[in-house]
Amino acid sequence: MAMAEVPGRHSLFWKLAVALVAFCLLLIWLSWSWGKQVERQGYYLSAEARQVLGGYAREAEQAWRSGGATGVDAWLARMRQREAGWMTVVDGRLQALGSVPLSEEEIAHLTFQRGLDWPASSRSAHLPYIGIPFPGGPSAGRLVLQLPARYLPGGFTLIRQSVTHGLVPAVLALLLCVLLYRHLVRPLGRLREHANALQADDLGSVADPGLSARHDELGELGRALDHMAERLRGYVGFQRQLLRDLSHELRTPLSRLRVAVDSPIGEAALRQRVEREVEVMQRLVADTLELAWLDTERPRLEREDIDLQPLWELLVEDARFEAGWAPERFLYQVPAGCRVRGHLNGLAQALENLLRNSIRHSPESGCIRLGGQREGAGWHLWLEDDGPGVPEADLERIFLPFTRLSAARSDEGFGLGLSIARSSLRMQGGELWADRGTAGLRVHLRLPAADGSEHLHTAC
Repeated sequence: MAMAEVPGRHSLFWKLAVALVAFCLLLIWLSWSWGKQVERQGYYLSAEARQVLGGYAREAEQAWRSGGATGVDAWLARMRQREAGWMTVVDGRLQALGSVPLSEEEIAHLTFQRGLDWPASSRSAHLPYIGIPFPGGPSAGRLVLQLPARYLPGGFTLIRQSVTHGLVPAVLALLLCVLLYRHLVRPLGRLREHANALQADDLGSVADPGLSARHDELGELGRALDHMAERLRGYVGFQRQLLRDLSHELRTPLSRLRVAVDSPIGEAALRQRVEREVEVMQRLVADTLELAWLDTERPRLEREDIDLQPLWELLVEDARFEAGWAPERFLYQVPAGCRVRGHLNGLAQALENLLRNSIRHSPESGCIRLGGQREGAGWHLWLEDDGPGVPEADLERIFLPFTRLSAARSDEGFGLGLSIARSSLRMQGGELWADRGTAGLRVHLRLPAADGSEHLHTAC
């Protein structure tokens, strides 16, 4: 079973994973840390309650120190008018400091007394009992009272629960959605607008520069759309130029046909002229359609291992028959065992076009040489003639359709052979370019080597 592809370092997967993991960890922290803290704070006495009850303890201590048991009794009497709950003042051994001893029930209250810093729950059946040491120290005594109802903590109320478990997570989820929208949905919307513009034939539309600069999948998609738009612009421009050139090229044979029809020549001569011009137009249309098919359809050509020398000999035999050249004018200077990988018919047609072009522009005593050498995983071949050559500035222009140079090259043909050859070789994973050779034009080919081909480095 094939392993799943690991996302790249800049993949959206990691960005989304980090955002979601951070969101989940933040929710867990809110639930177990901040939420618990808020819940606990709801069960503690407020600062106001602590201040008031602490003041009661100071008053009780002052009453005991100034008046003893009588002072404590008087202070408790005044406090019963202020607070409705039970209270008493005891010493360090939990004995009453007043003149009235504690009952068994009151002693039981002392057993369950809480401190000011202890939590208190409203879910208890009775109000809790609070023990507050004297400011002078717990050994001096303490005030014990039943917590007034107004100071009872509200606990973890519904409002607090709604905030900690509802509102805050909802706000975080909303922020996550905003983040995802800004980082994903909005760029997708811009890509959709770009795609709609291309659909509406606005081939000049380009993706947002900031989006194309991203290193994740959305940036790759934006660059792919831009590349597609550029290819479409190239295709449309190529087709328009091809139609203009084709219409221009067809005017010449059509004009000759019209002149021949209007001229007082015999029927046999007229038939011969018509057949010749029709053949020219058929060849022109066929070559143009083949070039358009190669450059626009970009077919996937089946590749195979090809022995170069037998193919060259077959092409030379046909070329000799047509041109009437002697065999010694075709020189094969490629190392033995040269086998390339490509499409047999496509490679044969490309070499035939190059060979015909070299024959057409070679002098009467000129030779054509095919050389090559092994370079890495491929073969570098070159075809050189003894013709007048091509100016340096025109070496790339000769591969454009319907390109004819000055009188240095004759005006025979339509200027499609080199274009077709380059397109065909590109479909096979090869390259084609030209430079100035020792005598004339040198056309270079680079093709993948066939499997098992001997690795040679010998130059011709």
